[in-house]
Amino acid sequence: MGKVLVLNQDYSALSVCTVPKAFLLVYMNKAEMLAESPRDYLRTVNDKYPMPVVIRLNRYIHIPYRGVVMTRQNLFKRDSNRCQYCGTHDNLTLDHVIPKSRGGKTTWDNLATACKRCNSRKGDHTPEEVGMPLRQRPFRPSFLMFIRDFSGLADDEWLPYLGVKERNY
Repeated sequence: MGKVLVLNQDYSALSVCTVPKAFLLVYMNKAEMLAESPRDYLRTVNDKYPMPVVIRLNRYIHIPYRGVVMTRQNLFKRDSNRCQYCGTHDNLTLDHVIPKSRGGKTTWDNLATACKRCNSRKGDHTPEEVGMPLRQRPFRPSFLMFIRDFSGLADDEWLPYLGVKERNY
């Protein structure tokens, strides 16, 4: 079974949950179904019910700041599993744009995906010093951006609720 996008009462993306959990929230009138699967149904012995794809909670849930956890996998996802110097997908590592030996921090804004070859070539220098420009500047993705662009979970039916007109392939 797939995943369901859960929206807060104000239509902001809150989380992703399983289909059974979403169905239970709708059945217990704790949420309303905003989008259903055009091809799949939940079946019982006597009935069939639409399978939820997007639900909205009936009560507003206050959640403190939701950030994306900085992990190796999330950094690779942010950078599309490509070396930010040469563009290859092979032998990927993480590179401190400003080297740690020069006071560079281990943060979203200072880490970039790099292949072993480019990481070794750059060494203990900045990209400017060795003439290796970054394809994209490192950044901290927002929670919504991460669900929409990087998680790989987004269903086409979610896109209007995540502020996307159509999927870019």
